[in-house]
Amino acid sequence: MRKSIGVVDGIVLAASSTAATSSIGIGLGLMAGTVGLHLPAIMLLAFLPVLGIAGGYGRLNRAEPHAGSSYQWVGRILSPWLGFLTGWVNTVGTIVFMAYTTTVTGSAIIQLLGQAHLHSVAGLRLDPDSTLQSTLLGMAVLVAAALVAVRGLDLAARLQKYLLVFEYGVLLAFCGYGLFAGKQPFSLQWFNPFDIPSAGALAQGVVLAVFCYWGFESVFSVGEEVTDPRDASRGGFLALTVMLLLFLLAGTAFQRVLPLGELSDNGAQGLAYFGTKLAHQPLAALPLIALMLSAVASLQASVIPTARGMYAMGRDGVLGPVWTRLHPRHGTPAAGTLLITAIALVLALLALVIPTVSDLISAAVNAIGIVVALYYALTATAAAVHFRHLLRASPTEALRAVVGPVLGALALLAVGGYLVWTFYRSTDHFALSADNGWFALLVPVLMIVSGLLAAAWARARRRPPYFFPSRDASSAGAPDTAG
Repeated sequence: MRKSIGVVDGIVLAASSTAATSSIGIGLGLMAGTVGLHLPAIMLLAFLPVLGIAGGYGRLNRAEPHAGSSYQWVGRILSPWLGFLTGWVNTVGTIVFMAYTTTVTGSAIIQLLGQAHLHSVAGLRLDPDSTLQSTLLGMAVLVAAALVAVRGLDLAARLQKYLLVFEYGVLLAFCGYGLFAGKQPFSLQWFNPFDIPSAGALAQGVVLAVFCYWGFESVFSVGEEVTDPRDASRGGFLALTVMLLLFLLAGTAFQRVLPLGELSDNGAQGLAYFGTKLAHQPLAALPLIALMLSAVASLQASVIPTARGMYAMGRDGVLGPVWTRLHPRHGTPAAGTLLITAIALVLALLALVIPTVSDLISAAVNAIGIVVALYYALTATAAAVHFRHLLRASPTEALRAVVGPVLGALALLAVGGYLVWTFYRSTDHFALSADNGWFALLVPVLMIVSGLLAAAWARARRRPPYFFPSRDASSAGAPDTAG
């Protein structure tokens, strides 16, 4: 594929994938229901393992820029089975994210229409919490975002630059004002993670917060299209730092303006409610517009790295050749982009069995958070194993490439495992409900089991060199140990 983007475009892609405005507008309300008035503490605490894992990603990318990123690195360093599983759960998790973000986008548009006093169309009452209405409207947006992604990274990056400038301008203005205008008394306990109600709340809060940071690694999926591989690392780290600052600002501002009950009760409509508490119309609509644009940008930024990951898996022969078809003019994996979009659209329709947007978001975020913790930990472990020689050669580099990733991986595995155990012990029956622990575990279990089955089928039927590196080591291109 063509080398068409630089460090600024990488920052834009990573920032759009993490979708800070959507995470703030939706995720803070969900987390408040779990950790109470400790949003700044949980965002800061979750940042530490993610930062350690980002160091592993950056060092691996410097050694071998690859469209498959973690799929390639884990497969070559640890095990082809684990590598395939990493690529699979990353892809499936992103498609689930796209499916529910499609609904979130439609819901934001309906909320915006409501603020413009348009509450019905052709006799149909518009309801922003209706998954049917929100999904159908969001599907049209997803198709448009995919077509722009097919056109090329340069156009997508230019479009998202303007969206990010608007989003961040609105966030900074409203959250900055909320810090001073809010009537809730400020407390340093908001930043104290030891004051969180329970270990279970802490574990679920960290997983939800890690989900908010999820997406920074998308810049490494376009490593083959970045002019300088170091630009991808810079873009990922700068995007993470910006995310942390925005989350701390927003978490503090939300708690200054909204009592805990109002913050947790509004959930998926938290940012819109926050705006109405601080301003009158039409200014109060600006946070909602920012949320809508963030959802649109994250849809596009999600399909881009996912299509590259599938392209890499198809190139290695573990998936069919359809994923390797590039657009003859734009040089993008067009067939894969459209296929992923189609799968996300189908999944969005299947998710209509969950009646409300809030329940859909809660179920999806917990499921994705668990698998994100898993494949982040696998990638970090691969980095630590590969660069372990730096423990003797360069202690400074070892801190970034070995120690940080190991600590991050252990932290995420611990909180993810504890959350799984908590969900399992929370009920004795299965129910199609976002607050049912067994239902919350069903999606990540299906992701992992389907990945192992798909790996077994690919190994037995396709027999690609990826699964037999000793047979054809030259085709694998193992990362350079010198980094």
